[in-house]
Amino acid sequence: MDFNWTKKDLLSLYDLSREEIVHILDTAEEFKKVSQRNVKKVPALRGKTVVNLFVEPSTRTRLSFELAEKRLSADVINVQADASSLRKGESLLDTVKISGHCRWISL
Repeated sequence: MDFNWTKKDLLSLYDLSREEIVHILDTAEEFKKVSQRNVKKVPALRGKTVVNLFVEPSTRTRLSFELAEKRLSADVINVQADASSLRKGESLLDTVKISGHCRWISL
């Protein structure tokens, strides 16, 4: 199936069409196959950098994001808010702007 994903952000399932939900489920089925291989990586984000900025501690979320990003072959940078300039008053917007060269930023 040839599908063109046009959304920049995914915040709610309520914003998705039936076709988009089916596409997500089909993609998940393909990644299930990838997770059963010896080499569990695909080159989708090779050469791209992803920054994860966690304002609150969340080990399971951080690990699941990082695992998914690495399986997509991304270079991953994890930033904890309490160990960043946010702690000394830099705004979240300024932190995100500095990371602007990245493929995506997860907050």
